[in-house]
Amino acid sequence: MFRRVALVSLLALSAAVSAQTTPAIPELPADQAAMRAHVMFLASDAMKGREAGSPEYDIAAQYVASQFYAAGLKPAGDAGGYLQKVPLVSYKAADQGSFVWTARGGQPVTLTFGEDYAPSPVPGQAETSLSAPVVFVGYGIDAPQYGQNDFKGVDVRGKIVAFVPGTPAGLGGEERAFFGSAANKAALAAARGAVGAIQLDMPGGGGRQRPFNLLAGSYDRPRVGWANADGTVHNPTPGTPILGTLSAAGAARLFGKDWDAVVKAAAAETPRYRPVAARGTLTVALKTSATPMPSSNVIGMIPGSDPKLKDQVVVLSAHLDHIGVNEGGDGDRINNGALDNAIGIASLIEEAKRFKESGKPPRRSVMFLAVTAEEKGLVGSDYFANNPTVPLASIVADVNLDMPILTYTFEDMIVFGAERSTLGPIVRKAVGALGLPLSPDPMPEEGIFVRSDHFRFVQKGIPSVFLWPGQKGPGAAAVKTFMSTNYHRPSDDLSLPIDWSQGPRFVGVNYAIAREIADGDARPVWNKGDYFGTLYKGPMAAK
Repeated sequence: MFRRVALVSLLALSAAVSAQTTPAIPELPADQAAMRAHVMFLASDAMKGREAGSPEYDIAAQYVASQFYAAGLKPAGDAGGYLQKVPLVSYKAADQGSFVWTARGGQPVTLTFGEDYAPSPVPGQAETSLSAPVVFVGYGIDAPQYGQNDFKGVDVRGKIVAFVPGTPAGLGGEERAFFGSAANKAALAAARGAVGAIQLDMPGGGGRQRPFNLLAGSYDRPRVGWANADGTVHNPTPGTPILGTLSAAGAARLFGKDWDAVVKAAAAETPRYRPVAARGTLTVALKTSATPMPSSNVIGMIPGSDPKLKDQVVVLSAHLDHIGVNEGGDGDRINNGALDNAIGIASLIEEAKRFKESGKPPRRSVMFLAVTAEEKGLVGSDYFANNPTVPLASIVADVNLDMPILTYTFEDMIVFGAERSTLGPIVRKAVGALGLPLSPDPMPEEGIFVRSDHFRFVQKGIPSVFLWPGQKGPGAAAVKTFMSTNYHRPSDDLSLPIDWSQGPRFVGVNYAIAREIADGDARPVWNKGDYFGTLYKGPMAAK
C-alpha cells in the first residue's frame, strides 16, 4: 500500500512539474480548469495509455477513487471501498487446432490450417473437442419482425451451425450492428440447441472486415474476458462455442455442390440464403491458453433521499481504460486517450460534484461507475452487469458518457437509444431546458447504440442511453476530423484544440438528464415492442 501511494504521489508531482514547463497552458475558469486537470493527469504520458490490466491503469483507478471521495460519494465497490476487483483474463488459441471432415460413407479428411480454416480460442475451456453434423443457416439471424428468420424450419439441435458474416440489407443500423456480431449469432444458435458455431468466409469478403489470410495470420492474437468464480473465463454460450472460420475453400469441402448455390446467392444484390445440411460430420479439437490480468472498476454512490425510491439506482457510466502503447513505429507511440475517454471520466467526476453541490439529494440513488476494459470488448461493464454491487433489479437506467468530442461549440445533442424507451422524453426535456435541440443519429449505419458500455445494461433489460455532443454547425467537420485523424492514435492528447468551455456545458446536460431520471415519479420503461427491450425482457417492452 505504501509503495502504491508513493508512486501515485510521485507521478502526480511529475505531471505537475511537466505541466509547469509546458508552454501555453491556458488560464481557465474554475469549472473548466477542473475538467482540464483531470484530463492532464489521466491522459499524461505517465499513464501510458491506461491499458486495462496495466500498473498505469491501476494508478488511474486510484486517482478516480480519490476524486470520488473528494466529491463526497459513498464507496460502492468491494469490501467497503471504491474499487470493484475485475478478474480480467487474456486468452488466445494455444495452437492451430484440428478440423477433420468425414463425409457420409467416406474417409476422414484433415483440413489445412490457413487454407481451409482459422481456429478461434474458446473462453473457459483449455481443451475443446467436438464432433457433430453441420448445418448452414445463412446469416444466422432470427428477427421475424424484420422479415429475417434463418432458423425457420431448421433443426439445429446437436449440430454445428455455419453462417455467413454480416447482415441482410434493410435492417436499421443498430440492429445491423447487433446481428452482425458472431457472438450474438452464436447466442441465437445456442438458444436453439446448437453445440457449436462456425463463420464462413465468403468469396469477395462477404461482409468480413479482414480477408481470410489476415484472419488466419492473427489466429493467436490475445483476447480479453473475465473469470468466473472457479477461475475459468466467462463464456456467454459455453455449450455453443465459436470454433473458428472456414475459408471459401474449406466451406466447399463440407458442402460440396451445395456450396455453389450459396456462392451464387451471395453474388446477388440482395442475397437470400437457403439452409443446407452438410453430408457428414466435422470433428474439431482446439486448445486455449489463459493468463490473468486483474483490473478494477471504480464505483461511488450518492444515496437517494426518498423513502420509497431510494433503493432504486440510476447508473452513470464511463470507461477509464484506453489502448496503451503501440508496439512498433517511430515517434510518439503512447495512445493517451484524452477524448477517449479521459474527458468522459472528467465529466463523470464533475457531474458527481454537481449533485453534491446542489444541496438537494436525489430521490433515487445515483451510482457513478468508471469501468475497465471497454476497449477490450465492453468487458468491465459486462463484469459489473453480471456481478453488480447492488441488486440488479434495483438498477432502473444507465446513462453512458463515452468520448465526447469537445473541440467545437456544440449546438445540439445526440442521444443514442433515446427513441427506445421512456428515457427519450426525459432526455428531450432535460436537453431542451438548456436551450439545445435533440438531433437524430447522424450516422445510423455505425450502430453506435450497441457498441459502448451502456449496452451491457441493455442486455440485462435496463433502459439505457448514450450521449454525444451533436453535429450541427461546426460539429460534423470536427467529428469527421477527430475520427479520421486522432481516434485510437497517439494524437488523441492535450495537443488537440479542446474547447474547455464545452466541458461544463456537456456536464450540465448530463446532470440535467440524470437529475430528471433520479427525481422522476416513474422508473423508465421500454417502449412497447422495442426489439432490444423485448429480446432482453425489459420492463413494459413486451406488453
